[in-house]
Amino acid sequence: MRFLERSDALLAPRRQTPLTAVRGFTLIELLTVIAIIAVLAALIFPVFAAARGKARAASCLSNLRQVGTGMQMYASDYDGMLPYAKDASDAYVPQIWAGRPACQAKLAAMPFLHPNDPDVSTGAAQPGTVSPNRTAGAMDAYTKNAEIWRCAADTGFDRLDNNDNCGGPCPMNARPSMFERFGASYLWRTEVAFRQLNLDSVQAVGPDRQQVGPAAINVLFDGNGSWHGSPFTLTRKSLRYITLFADGHAKLLTYDQYNAAWTTSLTGGGGYTDPCQ
Repeated sequence: MRFLERSDALLAPRRQTPLTAVRGFTLIELLTVIAIIAVLAALIFPVFAAARGKARAASCLSNLRQVGTGMQMYASDYDGMLPYAKDASDAYVPQIWAGRPACQAKLAAMPFLHPNDPDVSTGAAQPGTVSPNRTAGAMDAYTKNAEIWRCAADTGFDRLDNNDNCGGPCPMNARPSMFERFGASYLWRTEVAFRQLNLDSVQAVGPDRQQVGPAAINVLFDGNGSWHGSPFTLTRKSLRYITLFADGHAKLLTYDQYNAAWTTSLTGGGGYTDPCQ
């Protein structure tokens, strides 16, 4: 009897339970999630960008320090003299020396500080190609790897933001990057070459009129201050320049620090004189 009752219970049709309806997100909830993601992205992406910027700056500093080491070796071999050489702006924007015709006249015969391909620099050949006219640099024997002349942050520029001798910033096509166009991401304080600066006997005077040594003399610096700062728009205060000094050390300078370095006189405090007379 119990077995039959159990069988009947097993064979009896089961009652169907209605499915529970699945509740979706409302529009307001979706918009809230999207807004939260957007806020987090706005907070995180600048952190990543800043980290990448610091990594590029560290790479540029390392490269300039290697150039500085090579420059010290050069000076050791040449009785304290720094290279008698020019940079890309001297060669391809010679009007920056228009006020110093004696200096301008010397540029054509001066070697480049770094390797340079005039065909690429003038647009006759595409960046990335090597023409038969490529010239060696005065520092080649001390900088075996040409890549140390490249700043990782070098994105090129269209005008010199550190020279107003053209009635404003001088135009200069440094695209796609200054290194690819001219062979170096850096500009040279060519006055050092014209004055034939000797590290063993230099008598320079700083902004405070006190005598300073090679550690206060800027010699090589970023071609553009926007690579480690903000683009030049209405003000230049946000520009930053990684700068190499004559003693071989390099550091990142604010725009004001960069300008202060340029006020260091190489004439022993006697006022500015034409370095080519």
